[in-house]
Amino acid sequence: MSRFTGPSRPREQLSEAVCAASELLEVLWGRGQDAAPSGTVSPSQLRALLVIEKHEGTNLRALGDAIGSRPPSVSRLCDRMEAMGLVERCPSPTSRREVELRLSPRGRALLEEHRAIRMDEVAAVLAVMEPASLKALSEGLAAFQEAAAAELRGSDGRPLLEHDPHPIADSA
Repeated sequence: MSRFTGPSRPREQLSEAVCAASELLEVLWGRGQDAAPSGTVSPSQLRALLVIEKHEGTNLRALGDAIGSRPPSVSRLCDRMEAMGLVERCPSPTSRREVELRLSPRGRALLEEHRAIRMDEVAAVLAVMEPASLKALSEGLAAFQEAAAAELRGSDGRPLLEHDPHPIADSA
């Protein structure tokens, strides 16, 4: 019997299985990231870019909420991403004290590159799975993504990363 199944504490065991799968995904994705022509970005930079992409024009506070980081750290993170040419800071049209964060064309290209690399790595694994397992995985991932989106809400009550009806094709 797998360590991830059984009568005792099934949710805890399932949590372990999800974490183990997540760690394997990190290894798969990291393996391809170094080959990306645009160079590498840190995991926190990648998370920030994804949030900015989903909420174009977000401010530093909302970005900090989304990635679970404090304002000084978010500001430094954005400084580095701006220096790399990945994001642009624009004055807010509603408040002179705020800036809006937008992806630069280079930032968009980098995300697309990372998606392509990740899709190739995942596709190689999916290619060796049985059809029934693929179906179960697809249904489980859709339910997980929906629950995670509901759990991750910003201070305004909106999901920070909305559920996408095409989770495989548009995930990062």
